[in-house]
Amino acid sequence: MVRLTVMYPQTADSTFDLDYYLTKHMPLARERLSTSGLTATHIDEGLGGGAPGEPAPYTVICTFTFETMDGLQGAMAAHGGELMGDIPNFTNVQPTLQVSQVRG
Repeated sequence: MVRLTVMYPQTADSTFDLDYYLTKHMPLARERLSTSGLTATHIDEGLGGGAPGEPAPYTVICTFTFETMDGLQGAMAAHGGELMGDIPNFTNVQPTLQVSQVRG
């Protein structure tokens, strides 16, 4: 299995509409990507950093797990533009993306 992790940095001037993200963006993403072997999604809302009182480095971290790398690549080729184009509707930051092999 492979996983796409999408991390939205939290900065002094960043904005993030969590309601839009949860009710519009993620349902759209799940609908589009489910035809390409998407097996799971997880959404983490940042609450804090490593030390007490430290702000979270990311507002939201979301993961998309796929059966295969081909499925992930096909999904992003087919729908990545639409999903990335929706980002300005809920945040003013660009996410950091990472593709990983799931090992456990």
